[in-house]
Amino acid sequence: MAARGARRLLGSLWIALLLGQSDPAAAAARSSSQSPAGSTVRTFTPFYFLVEPVDTLSVRGASVILNCSAFCESSPKIEWKKDGTFLNLVSDDRRQLLPDGSLLINSVVHSKHNKPDEGYYQCVATVESLGTIVSKTAKLTVAGLPRFTSQPESTSVYRGNSVILNCEVNADLVPFVRWEQDRQPLFLDDRIFTLPSGALIISNVTDGDGGLYRCVIESGGSPKYSDEAELKVLPDPEVPLNLVFLRQPSSLTKVTGQSAVFPCVTAGFPTPVNRWMRNEEELTTEGSERFSLLAGGSLEISDITDDDAGTYACIVDNGNETIEAQADLTVQAPPEFLKQPANIYAHESMDIIFECEVTGKPTPTVKWVKNGDMVIPSDYFKIVKEHNLQVLGLVKSDEGFYQCIAENDIGNAQAGAQLIILEHDVAIPTLPPTSLTSATTDHLAPATTGPLPSAPRDVVASLVSTRFIKLTWRTPASDPHGDNLTYIVFYTKEGINRERVENTSRPGEMQVTIQNLMPETVYVFRVVAQNKHGPGESSASLKVATQPEVQLPGPAPNIRAYAISPTSVTVMWDTPLSGNGEIQNYKLYYMEKGTDNEQDVDVGGHSYTINGLKKYTEYSFRVVAYNKHGPGVSTQDVVVQTLSDVPSAAPQNLSLEVRNSKSIMIHWQPPPAGTHNGQITGYKIRYRKASRKSDVTESIGGTQLFQLIEGLERGTEYSFRVAALTSNGTGPATDWISAETFESDLDETRVPEVPSSLHVRPLVTSIVVSWTPPENQNIVVRGYAIGYGIGSPHAQTIKVDYKQRYYTIENLDPSSHYVITLKAFNNVGEGIPLYESAVTRPHTVPDPSPMMPPVGVQASILSHDTIRITWADNSLPKNQKITDARYYTVRWKTNIPANTKYKTANTTTLSYLVTGLKPNTLYEFSVMVTKGRRSSTWSMTAHGTTFELVPTSPPKDVTVVSKEGKPKTIIVNWQPPSEANGKITGYIIYYSTDVNAEIHDWVIEPVVGNRLTHQIQELTLDTPYYFKIQARNSKGMGPMSEAVQFRTPKALGSTGKGIRTLDVGPDYKPPMSGSNSPHGSPTSPLDSNMLLVIIVSVGVITIVIVVIVAVFCTRRTTSHQKKKRAACKSVNGSHKYKGNSKDVKPPDLWIHHERLELKPIDKSPDPNPIMTDTPIPRNSQDITPVDNSMDSNIHQRRNSYRGHESEDSMSTLAGRRGMRPKMMMPFDSQPPQPVISAHPIHSLDNPHHHFHSGSLASPTRSYLHHQVNPWPIGTSMSHSDRANSTESVRNTPSTDTMPASSSQTCCADHQDPESATGSYLANTQEEDTGQNLPTAHVRPSHPLKSFAVPAVPPTGSTYDSALPSTPLLSQQASNHPVHSVKTASIGTLGRTRPPMPVVVPSAPDVQETARMLEDSESNYEPDELTKEMAHLEGLMKDLNAITTA
Repeated sequence: MAARGARRLLGSLWIALLLGQSDPAAAAARSSSQSPAGSTVRTFTPFYFLVEPVDTLSVRGASVILNCSAFCESSPKIEWKKDGTFLNLVSDDRRQLLPDGSLLINSVVHSKHNKPDEGYYQCVATVESLGTIVSKTAKLTVAGLPRFTSQPESTSVYRGNSVILNCEVNADLVPFVRWEQDRQPLFLDDRIFTLPSGALIISNVTDGDGGLYRCVIESGGSPKYSDEAELKVLPDPEVPLNLVFLRQPSSLTKVTGQSAVFPCVTAGFPTPVNRWMRNEEELTTEGSERFSLLAGGSLEISDITDDDAGTYACIVDNGNETIEAQADLTVQAPPEFLKQPANIYAHESMDIIFECEVTGKPTPTVKWVKNGDMVIPSDYFKIVKEHNLQVLGLVKSDEGFYQCIAENDIGNAQAGAQLIILEHDVAIPTLPPTSLTSATTDHLAPATTGPLPSAPRDVVASLVSTRFIKLTWRTPASDPHGDNLTYIVFYTKEGINRERVENTSRPGEMQVTIQNLMPETVYVFRVVAQNKHGPGESSASLKVATQPEVQLPGPAPNIRAYAISPTSVTVMWDTPLSGNGEIQNYKLYYMEKGTDNEQDVDVGGHSYTINGLKKYTEYSFRVVAYNKHGPGVSTQDVVVQTLSDVPSAAPQNLSLEVRNSKSIMIHWQPPPAGTHNGQITGYKIRYRKASRKSDVTESIGGTQLFQLIEGLERGTEYSFRVAALTSNGTGPATDWISAETFESDLDETRVPEVPSSLHVRPLVTSIVVSWTPPENQNIVVRGYAIGYGIGSPHAQTIKVDYKQRYYTIENLDPSSHYVITLKAFNNVGEGIPLYESAVTRPHTVPDPSPMMPPVGVQASILSHDTIRITWADNSLPKNQKITDARYYTVRWKTNIPANTKYKTANTTTLSYLVTGLKPNTLYEFSVMVTKGRRSSTWSMTAHGTTFELVPTSPPKDVTVVSKEGKPKTIIVNWQPPSEANGKITGYIIYYSTDVNAEIHDWVIEPVVGNRLTHQIQELTLDTPYYFKIQARNSKGMGPMSEAVQFRTPKALGSTGKGIRTLDVGPDYKPPMSGSNSPHGSPTSPLDSNMLLVIIVSVGVITIVIVVIVAVFCTRRTTSHQKKKRAACKSVNGSHKYKGNSKDVKPPDLWIHHERLELKPIDKSPDPNPIMTDTPIPRNSQDITPVDNSMDSNIHQRRNSYRGHESEDSMSTLAGRRGMRPKMMMPFDSQPPQPVISAHPIHSLDNPHHHFHSGSLASPTRSYLHHQVNPWPIGTSMSHSDRANSTESVRNTPSTDTMPASSSQTCCADHQDPESATGSYLANTQEEDTGQNLPTAHVRPSHPLKSFAVPAVPPTGSTYDSALPSTPLLSQQASNHPVHSVKTASIGTLGRTRPPMPVVVPSAPDVQETARMLEDSESNYEPDELTKEMAHLEGLMKDLNAITTA
């Protein structure tokens, strides 16, 4: 196309010499003028087709000529395209180009698998240096091989009747079919003719029509014959024969100008007569030029027009019965131009429009071609108003010939125009044509010689938006005032050389707003000043970038809807031009026209078919696109009506009125509204004698709601039924109803008698008159005459039907006295009148004041889905009491951009409860009042946001990935829930290695705020984990997401199952006291005897120390302290422990043999308690301790829970009750405090693991448990007590732990008046090492010594690094020493407690621990450890007896 344009520009000099044209399509070519400089304006060159190819039907082996001839002053070059591709005619021996441009195809080739000549052909004419035009396309069809789809069969026919002999062939072979009788050509006439399908019809059969018939196909080559069929002619039958259709009319689709034949062939005796109706009106064929009745009653229509479309009915009657058949004629039309594009002169940078209006049926589609090449719509070539071509920012290469090509299923047409772009110093020779836009008309003024202005100064963008930019500037230096200057603004996208132009609206104006720009795009602007002599210098280029737009999709373009059935509509649309990212889906809204009940459906593609709609009903449709940011801009509504169908209900209120002895009048009402399913075109009436139910007569009437049936027999009962008709057919009929004609007719030899009564009811300007008929019913009454007037009844007279019993006299004067008379009449005359008088009522002036809208509209939010709207009405009394029949309409909608539809409701009170709203959504409300026919305007709007609701959908897109470089750390990512129903305040991550575990046995990780990612550290390598996430807003927790599985990576240096190589830092201190590593591998170098000695020694030393301390503390107790202890006891008594019946009296000794409890002691000297590294501050958690009694069978598996006990019930296990409370995780902001984090560890195969006194015992199946305790517990320690070790206590007798100073802390500090007790009972059941189930433990910063290990002096080492996040399985030794402690704040939810310090023994020295780590083979056997534990229990019972004494 570019090459042709270049050649066209080179020839522009000699084109200017061409004048005149002979084709009407180029009538504008004669316009020419001179520029001020004397330049000659180039003229339009006539270039068009004289002859274009047409659709052609050929046969195999024949020759075909496709005609084409083009006119131009220079001889054009003709080429041909087949199916869009140029033909190479030079090397083609069968196809050749004739001198006039026509295409000759010799010996057409056509077979089942090779059809090289069949297709669409197009003629292309080119003139060098001028341009190219293309013709309309023509279809070449080659008739297939001759085949019969049905053949004639032998038959017999009665003389005078009609007969049909079938010979069905393909449609393209019908023109080649002929018939033979007795193997002689059969000559056709009005009596013998063929149908378009090839079938032969013989009407009014005579004896000479008998014989052998066959049909012949002559499509080139030897003819093909059908089977022969014998036709026998029978004499007239002696008895009547029922009417029967041999061939009914079938619906046809024809093109204007063609002919159509509706066959209607029947058989029966007597010989029937056919008559035709069109659209329920009698069709007259006599004397008509286009409608003719063929022999036998078939209808032929020639030269079809649009007006011929409709429903045709063939009614056949032979005197005994009537039958009917219907068929539709659909008329189509090829494209036809209502307005052809016109030639255009223009300058560069202008905007132009080629107009093209077409009509046709079906509606044609339009495409544009420039110089033979398709115009592809872009930013500068746009299709506007469906058919017109707009070219923006013209450049020189846009010159040429533009053609509008319209096509539909019937054909295609083309019309063209030429565009000439003149130099800027050449004025356009004519007035501004309509094809120039308003932005470019200022170019058209001719210029004179003189000084030109300099460049405008200081061009700046004073306002920049997403889709428009406002430019301002100062006057040129050559003309400081600039009152007479106009300005031209040229602009283009950066990198595009096609400039657009915009002009100022009036002289002297120094600003312009450029509209319809693209967001986030760089544009280049320059400004030129223009005076009466012409445009001056251009300003320097200014680059400006538009603002980015909100990241929501724009409206979906080209939305269209088509009805495809009476109950279905297909809606289609295109992708939004500004999608702002990937379109996720579309929402299609639809609504029945006239209602406000809008429905929607989610659609993934660009089309959707909606089923189940009402028949023949208008619906509106709109589409909203959604991307990841939400709904975009809604499209405009498109309205479409579903197709019609037969009525779905029968007519109503069918009634019969016997007129006389031979006629009955039928009255009815249309079917109920909503059941017509189309336009009612008429009614079908069927009636019969009640005694002969098989003898039915049909009568088709128009749309009137009555029908007089005449010619009936006197004194006979008839039954009637009525059905409604649409263009689609007949609906259901009414039930049969009967009436009997009179034996004799009424008397009409005299006038009727006087009506039996007359009543009047006066109104302001009318009087309602009602009456009853004369008492003598034997005299015919044809109607009634009503006379009325002021003072006299003879001023005016009105006659009404005899059936009428009331009448309203209109247009009377108020407060006037009228006299009224009523007379019955018939054909003889009027009867005796009846008189009455009445005075019309006085005229009352209506209240002219308009209704005032309601005021003070307020929205009160009641819940997440309910808002109460209240208002006041100034037109009511002060007490706001409604006494009249007024009502109020409330409307509301959300402020979502895509929602433009209001919902409304009516009420008769001054408030309304709006329900069914969405949570956490802003709504706007307004109210109007209606009284009678008067309504107010809408009130001021009130706004309200519904309350939040717990999220109703889980977080989505949950993913788990391993952190690069840290295989034991994973990162969990997710997206907020789709239905957050409020501001998300946090999330909870649940994870476990057992996806089937109870949810309270999963480990939890809280996340505060609206973060969408979280790290979990120190997980076990090569282990599958399952993750769930739960969202929370201010109203609570939402549902959990589905479990997501993730397997941690394998260790790089693994040396065996359960053993992992540790990265040991320079400050690493090995674990103490012979406890196993978290992985279960032995770390103590001591043999079993040494460990036994250590365990016994530690037990004895500990007992001696505690006894001494207890005696010392007992002696120091004073009466003052006893009082305070009593006060403490009373205070404690006011709070109930879970599972307690009375207060717990704390023992004076630190160790108790049945329970290990943490008692309140003095505050730690450490001023900075160690804080947890849990990501968010938490309230106290209720955790239920485990109850594994030592008194029960030590090998019995047990998962029970217990609360705190009083001292009296310590030894009574029967009173203990297992509890499994809910886990509550409040996210409210609280000051940081030490808390316990729940840690799962491995199920260990060695029974010598021990919990710390602050830990929670592991239950038998290693489930995660939470201790429920209304008291806080904390941990505090000196720096010398901290070590990098984590131990767990197992198989250890419970011991009460009570620091000596607990009583003083209880009452003296007054910071926590309740004593705190944290108890646990260690697990006594051995477990299988093959399981890795989660369990709960506490990871302090130093180990609590096992009671079987002697005390070791502290090392004094200090550590700085914090503990990692909570792992699910056992922990490895950390690379760095730890500084922080995971503690538990155990107390009532919502109450903040100070942490309670716990004194713990020191860690062993480094040398002893190192020796213990050396021997990895030494370990205790389970039986030995059990014996030692039993011995230690006996010692503690003795100690308890001493303490009690």
